[in-house]
Amino acid sequence: MPPRTARVRAHAKINLSLKVLGRRPDGFHELRTVFHTIGLHDILEFRFTPGRGLRIGLDDPLRLPDNLVLRAAHAFAERFGVRGSLEMKLDKRIPAGGGLGGGSSDAAAVLLALPVLTGKPASLAELTEIAASLGSDVPFFLYGGAALGLGRGEELYPLPDLPTLPVLVLAPPLHVSTPEAYRALGRGALTLDENSSKLRSLQSFVWRPGNWRAAENDFEDAVFRLHPELERWQRKLERSGAHVARLSGSGAALFGVFPNQSKLQGALPRFRSEPLKVFSTHLVSRARYRAGWLRNLREHLAETALKESEWPPRTRPIKNVRNA
Repeated sequence: MPPRTARVRAHAKINLSLKVLGRRPDGFHELRTVFHTIGLHDILEFRFTPGRGLRIGLDDPLRLPDNLVLRAAHAFAERFGVRGSLEMKLDKRIPAGGGLGGGSSDAAAVLLALPVLTGKPASLAELTEIAASLGSDVPFFLYGGAALGLGRGEELYPLPDLPTLPVLVLAPPLHVSTPEAYRALGRGALTLDENSSKLRSLQSFVWRPGNWRAAENDFEDAVFRLHPELERWQRKLERSGAHVARLSGSGAALFGVFPNQSKLQGALPRFRSEPLKVFSTHLVSRARYRAGWLRNLREHLAETALKESEWPPRTRPIKNVRNA
């Protein structure tokens, strides 16, 4: 039987708002955040041939250590008893370590693609369980669009998508360590009374997504003290006409959401002389996110799975393959 192949997009995310409430008894921090997928993406190519045993390979020119793509593939194969040869190729376009979720999105892309390519149906609950074991942001990328994230970010609730607004992403040549950002933030033990004002401002944004003044990121003050140039670029985005300009996650990437493409294009020349990678992109709704997946996996899908309401994508079974 010929191999099953696919070429998919693993989209980046931004945190439209991010509140850090405090440190929990388990050592993690309690978060409240609003995720949204954007058009910036990595490319993953898959080639699966059923057979005896299991071989998983990854062509990754960057040779990233502890790559989540391999970890996700092995976790899925172990859970569902996959047998055969899986070859993957990663074209990395999302800047690493910028708070844009590139590694997490790559892992989720593996979990969405492999049930279809290997003929091993998996429920969303099963995929979410694997995703949560790989990282706090990974479950979000199984859904896409806009979502409220609670806990460590892995407890997710869908939110109405925003219009397809243009987004400018600035990726500086520096890395903000997440542990370093938390240390600089200096949050103590979780105390809900102290966080009531934080929750009110987040509630204001969740109920009125166009209320950009309520979009905040608690990491900004701490990270900007460590890297003052980030604050300068944030202010430049605001002066260039962005509805909102924020750090994404704990950084170091910044983003600006603009009211229209003309405003974004007018802002671009202001950053040409800066030591930054600049990406012109847009917000990606949940419907558009899922439609892209169905389109890229179309030749391997069950006919009923071509409806957007069928999620995650479901495969036609692989037949007449010994030891598959």
